[in-house]
Parts: sequence; structure tokens; C-alpha cells
Amino acid sequence: MKPIIGQHHVSMFTKDASTNVAFYTKVMGLRFVKKTVNQDNVGMYHLFYGDKLGSPGTGVTFFELPNAGHARKGTNSISSISLAVASDEALSFWKARLESSQVSVGEIVHEDGRASLTFSDPDDLTVHLVSVQGDKLYPPNAAWQVEDIPAQYALLGLGPAVLTVSDSAKTIDVLERLLGYKKTRSAKAMGDGAHDVTIFETGTGGLSTEIHVKESALEDKARPGRGSVHHVAIRVSNKEELAGWASRITAEGLKNTGILDRHFFTSFYFWDPNGIVFELATDEGPGYEVSDETDVLHEPLSLPPFLEGRREEIESKLKPITAF
Repeated sequence: MKPIIGQHHVSMFTKDASTNVAFYTKVMGLRFVKKTVNQDNVGMYHLFYGDKLGSPGTGVTFFELPNAGHARKGTNSISSISLAVASDEALSFWKARLESSQVSVGEIVHEDGRASLTFSDPDDLTVHLVSVQGDKLYPPNAAWQVEDIPAQYALLGLGPAVLTVSDSAKTIDVLERLLGYKKTRSAKAMGDGAHDVTIFETGTGGLSTEIHVKESALEDKARPGRGSVHHVAIRVSNKEELAGWASRITAEGLKNTGILDRHFFTSFYFWDPNGIVFELATDEGPGYEVSDETDVLHEPLSLPPFLEGRREEIESKLKPITAF
């Protein structure tokens, strides 16, 4: 099997779809790629953001949980996500922009030879903006352009996901032995200088492939809620490769969902011994079938063919999104 390519997407919970869409499109300048539903719970919106093409490696997605309480941050969780920008200069632009939007944002810090900026979104999700300046391995992108964000400062795609676990050896074993990630170094955690992380890369390496593991045995276990990360999805090329990985992971006895047709791509979810949810997702499409239209918000709900016959039922249970 070929190595895991890197990050595919990350999926979180939001309390309010309208607030979420307004923030990630108007403030963060991501493209609203797809408005659909959670295929395992069709009464729940699933919102997709990304670059101009909705490319693998740029996906930021949210499930709406209107009755969700605040998440409790803690161990055995995907504790933060990150997004890449092209330069250290871009971080200064984003710090000023976020502060002017009354977003809780920290200071620009330099660790591990990189500059980063940490903020909290409206659901208190921890997000890091990381400069890829000097990272020649960062993949080409088709960044989405909005009027008030200069092209050189636009968000490029995903950076590292940070896993906070009580027993790092178990998660590291899954990354190294089972998934083929390589340990590259240790560094201070982004936005948390009190803790170190162990950094793993896969594929061609570089920021877009990294997973950071932080051990914190003294913290309480995280509790899901608004602002928590449900899973990190990692990239494989096609269904044939996915089947090979699924067979390998199943043989280890890890809890999993089996292979699932998500229409946009094919998926396989599994849980590591610390309860971290990983998804393997194919680059092979059809993908999000992004059109040239920019007004996804007011387009009909996008449903895969196997849910189309339930459209009237599904739409009747969803509150309209009024972000603009």
C-alpha cells in the first residue's frame, strides 16, 4: 500500500449553522463548498468549507448540534486543528483582522522554526494559523478569494491536527506501526508552551501531513460538545487502497465502521485505543462537485443519490441558514 498522503479534512460540532457559516466565510474567507446533512443522522446539517475547488487537504466541516452544551477540553481528544497561511507576514494580518472581529486571539509565537497564531472560534474551538514560509513541501492550492482579504494572506488548507491523549504510546503505535507515520521531532505545543508534542509526518512530509501528539495524563477526559473535534480524516488515493488499509486495521481488532460510501468520497472510520476517531477518506471522487456559483447558502440542499428520495422529509426537519 502507498503511504497515507496527509490530512483530508477535519470535522467538528457547532451549535448554530448560521453563526458558523458567517464566521468561516465572512471572517476567515473560506469557500462554503457544500450544504448537506450528516448521513448517519439526517436531521443534522453537515457544512463543508475549503479552497476554490473543495480540494482534499483543505476541508473544514461542521455538524450542527443546536442543543449542544460547551465541550469540556481535556485528554483523549483531538484538541485543536490548524490552518496554513503562506507567510509570517500573513499572521500579522490575521491577528489584526481577528481582533477587529472581536475574536479571542493570542500572540504570534515562534516555535519549532515556525510562526503560529492561536484563536478561538464562536464555539470555542481552538484553531491555530501556521505559517508555511520556507516549507517547500506544502502542496499547491487554489485559495478562495474574498474582497477584503489580500490574495497573499488567504488561507491555504489544513495544517497539523493536535491529539491530546493520556497514554501517548498507544496512539503513537497506531500512527507509526499501523499507519506508517514517521516521528520527526519534538517541539513546544502550538499555543501551549507548557507542553511538548511529538510530531509525526507521512507521505512527502511537511505541514499538511503532520499529526502532533501531546501526552497529558493529569487532565480530565474531554467531553464532546460545541467546539469539539469529532474526527480527523487522512487521505488515501482510491477505493482499492482504502480496502487494503481497512483490512489491515480490522485485523488489529480496532473498533471500526467498515467501508462507507459517502458519495463525495469513500470512507473508513476507526477508533484508536485512546478513543481518537480517525477517518480514512479517498481522493477519488466525485468530490464535492463544486460549481462556479458562489452562493451555496441559497442553493438547494445537496444530497447524495441514496438520500434524494427522502428530500422532502429531510428538508422539513432543518432550520434555514440565514448567515448573510
